[in-house]
Amino acid sequence: MVYSFERINVCLAILYRQGNFLMQLRDDINNIVYPGQWALFGGHMEKGETPVATIQRELVEEIGYFVECPILFGIYPCQRVVRYVYHAPLTIPLEQLVLNEGWDFNLLPPAVIDRGKHYSDKSNDERTIIVAHQKILSDFLDSSPLEFSYR
Repeated sequence: MVYSFERINVCLAILYRQGNFLMQLRDDINNIVYPGQWALFGGHMEKGETPVATIQRELVEEIGYFVECPILFGIYPCQRVVRYVYHAPLTIPLEQLVLNEGWDFNLLPPAVIDRGKHYSDKSNDERTIIVAHQKILSDFLDSSPLEFSYR
């Protein structure tokens, strides 16, 4: 028997500030993908929506932050999902963001990205970074300018 399914298109944002990366601790509920893990902000592309429009919409919905010109970093296709990854600087302090989706958020340094785990005051424990998102950030760090070279 052959199964056929359509790939899901998602857009993710690498937002960076002072050499650190903004990540979201996903809600710890069983009916979502990767519950209780650290992730890049982003989400599903709606029908007829461009990847740029998707990442702009998702960031406004999730943290109240608008990125005028996100830069495409790469496209990561796999069997079930195609991830369009954009990057942009986070130009405002963390305290000015409003978390509308997820359990927690924080700026993570490259050493934490490499380690694959980060402590959350909200969950009161250490949580893992989604492996695919850790790989994307690792690729970004490997290809980035001097701002991130102290890894």
